[in-house]
Amino acid sequence: MNDVLTDEEMIRTYLPSQPTQCFETLYKRYVNKVYRRCLSLTKDSAIAEDFTHDIFIKAFDKLDAFQERARFSTWLYSIAYNYCLDQLKISKRLNLVAIDNDSEHDIPDTEEGSLREEATQLMLRAVNYLSHQETMLLRLKYEDGLSISEIAARYNIKASAVKMRLKRSRDRIYNLYRDQYLV
Repeated sequence: MNDVLTDEEMIRTYLPSQPTQCFETLYKRYVNKVYRRCLSLTKDSAIAEDFTHDIFIKAFDKLDAFQERARFSTWLYSIAYNYCLDQLKISKRLNLVAIDNDSEHDIPDTEEGSLREEATQLMLRAVNYLSHQETMLLRLKYEDGLSISEIAARYNIKASAVKMRLKRSRDRIYNLYRDQYLV
């Protein structure tokens, strides 16, 4: 593929007819820069590497939507930055704890563990009462890590509408959970 072409020219010229080559060329041009951006945000090389691959998959999945409002590199870096921040927020929210391979995996069954398991089961039952649309919005936001603006674009609605729908869905889960737990 012609290395003299700008990113934008390459996308216009080769994406329709040779998407794999277009992807490979852009990947080679930007993989190290995106990795460094991820590493600067995560401070963990393994996570940065995973994020880099996820970002390229996401970017190339949406490449046909690239509208050249900015340079390709700017567009890609904004995807990388937003993706990393979203993933870091999710991991902070979930408060994940890594388990070492050498650590003992037998966790004693305590009353607190039983209560946590019961609460999780009640929460899952509450989620089953949500509509398909409510469940999809919550999954896009909290499982897939999409931003409010990305969800709004996907459903062709305003960001404020997405925020309100997410809030209502969370409130509904809370109320269903509370009602089930107190019964």
